[in-house]
Amino acid sequence: MRAELARLRDSIDNIDAAVVHMLAERFKCTQQVGHLKAAHQLPPADPSREAQQIARLRRLAENAKLDPAFAEKLLNFIIAEVIRHHESIADGAGQATGATGE
Repeated sequence: MRAELARLRDSIDNIDAAVVHMLAERFKCTQQVGHLKAAHQLPPADPSREAQQIARLRRLAENAKLDPAFAEKLLNFIIAEVIRHHESIADGAGQATGATGE
């Protein structure tokens, strides 16, 4: 029993590490999106894109036998962090160009 538990926990640890690395890769891409948005003075949030992503992730979750509501909560948490990053990037871009927002 202990060996089986240890094996399962090792698998969980490996999956957790993969999730963290995948999130890091995702955030590298979203940082690039944030810089593009700032350069073209686009808003940090894109509700239409967010709705599409949530619907897509819910479908993926259903197909994977994962609770779609959980998947949506997770994505909403990630989206909120991405928007926070995009706002920070936009604020930095505005300060760098001398824009006052008025």
